[in-house]
Amino acid sequence: QVQLVESGGGLVQPGGSLRLSCAASTSIIRLNAMAWHRQAPGKQRELVASISRYGSTDYADAVKGRFAISRDTSKNTMYLQMNSLKPEDTALYYCFARAAVTSRDYWGQGTQVTVSS
Repeated sequence: QVQLVESGGGLVQPGGSLRLSCAASTSIIRLNAMAWHRQAPGKQRELVASISRYGSTDYADAVKGRFAISRDTSKNTMYLQMNSLKPEDTALYYCFARAAVTSRDYWGQGTQVTVSS
């Protein structure tokens, strides 16, 4: 069982920045992939950014050039640096992980990001 705990959400003005963190209860080296998803009210959950166990990254077109996903294996933590935030980035942001051996998926409880003036 893997527990994922997000933090770092909040209210920010358009153009501002936030950094989300996702702390895992296990060594993230054991995870095949980790990712950030988000879900805005009335919309489907969507993939924002992902990072593989080898460190390769991928981003949704809507956030390319503004968001950066990273991880610190010594802290078993994944991050999402969000810059130049827009009102349309407002959503509940979820941490996701897939175990390497079982391919089981895990989700965090979500952290709210609100971009508003």
